[in-house]
Amino acid sequence: MALTATEIAKVTGECAPALAGGWIQKIYQPTDRTLVLEIRAPGRTHRLLISCHQETARLHLTTAAFQNPPTPPPFCQFLRAHLQGARIDQVEQIQEDRIIQLSLTAKEGPCRLVAELTGKTSNLLVLDEAGHIRRDLNGVKGLVGQLYIPPAHQQRERGAADHARFSQHIPASPFPLSAAIEAHYCKAEAASVVETVRNARTGILRKSIKKLRRRIEAWHEDLAKAEKFKTYARYGELIKANLGVIRKGQTDVTLVDYFDEELPNLTIPLDQSKTPQGNMDDYFRKHRKHLAAERELRPRIEEGQKELEALCQEMTAIEQGAWQPPNKPHSIVRARTFSRTGEGKGRQEQRQGPFRRFTSSDGLAIYVGRNARENDELTFGLAKSDDLWLHARGTPGSHVVVRLEKGSDPPPETIRDAATLALLYSDLKKSGKGDVIYTRRKWVKKAKGQAPGAVIVTQEKSLHVSLEKKRLDALKARSAHE
Repeated sequence: MALTATEIAKVTGECAPALAGGWIQKIYQPTDRTLVLEIRAPGRTHRLLISCHQETARLHLTTAAFQNPPTPPPFCQFLRAHLQGARIDQVEQIQEDRIIQLSLTAKEGPCRLVAELTGKTSNLLVLDEAGHIRRDLNGVKGLVGQLYIPPAHQQRERGAADHARFSQHIPASPFPLSAAIEAHYCKAEAASVVETVRNARTGILRKSIKKLRRRIEAWHEDLAKAEKFKTYARYGELIKANLGVIRKGQTDVTLVDYFDEELPNLTIPLDQSKTPQGNMDDYFRKHRKHLAAERELRPRIEEGQKELEALCQEMTAIEQGAWQPPNKPHSIVRARTFSRTGEGKGRQEQRQGPFRRFTSSDGLAIYVGRNARENDELTFGLAKSDDLWLHARGTPGSHVVVRLEKGSDPPPETIRDAATLALLYSDLKKSGKGDVIYTRRKWVKKAKGQAPGAVIVTQEKSLHVSLEKKRLDALKARSAHE
């Protein structure tokens, strides 16, 4: 449940004296509905969290560590351009409602940041000196330029009963109510995030199980086709022993089957358009297909069945309520909700979920698959159509994906960073140089009937790269310490 107007009044009363006269020195937007203002006040730095999530709309001071996305969202970019460096003149509640107003003096002059913490309709708005809307978090069409009018107040208070949920265990802190609210919502969001992760995993599992079953069926069909060629080595050997008596144009030939102890006659079909030698070669070639299918498809089917069984077991655990995400709920909340503080970020990212993770020199996220299964999941699960996709040309290696905003082009240095990683995690690593292809993810298609990670690429470009120690060291350093 979001904060009530009474709770907002109390936490505003706690925060406002500490924030008034402070300067907004940094602005983060850890998630699409959460804003964090880093405010420098005399002798201390505070972080003000404003959440516009439907179920957890709130405002309070926070001491938690945050993890910021590699690229700030457009709303955050706007705030940084216009509000970063602004002085906070006043923090107040509007009309005793769930609306907080920060009166600011920015480099462009007086302005206001209004937080409507009203559940489903929660929003953040930037107003100019005259009260006209310059930008809002929800991107409501036609709102920019309009005179801001606070929404009609709706009385939904339950008074002291609501505040009791934060007053029972207020920790020892300079801002005890903020600390209690933060602790409460951290636990609530953990449960919410676990449910979100569970639902997302269910969707991935259903899709993966369906695809894997189709793939196993296709392998069985290929194996059944190849099984017909099992006796073709015998046909080839019999034709080879009787090349002198067979003539081109025959549709079949009857020969003594000396592979059978009873030496029966065996009629062998022939292609009348081919010579006896040609028919013999055809039978040997088809028998080699049978051997190759036996050698390659049976282990593939066995491995696929094991993988399918594991996926089905995980799905059963979800359906029975026994499934738990790989990370603890508290860790998931931090990974999803909070921005970085600088220390330990790369190590956190390395631990969360699959794929190797790096950050380019331009601050963009780069993902690298570790094996065929991860390559498949990265390209056809995580990557979006406009993301950049890379792979070492003509050799086994990792799929590499660069996260891009829709409609944006990858910076040249980011392409070279990602191409270097594609070369590093490929069979070209030993040579230290080679060509890497790259294209948008939408031009990468899965190769039907092939092993996981096998793809067909179109509209690709090529880049020749070398493993530069300086570039690799920088990538690894950012991965470890950013």
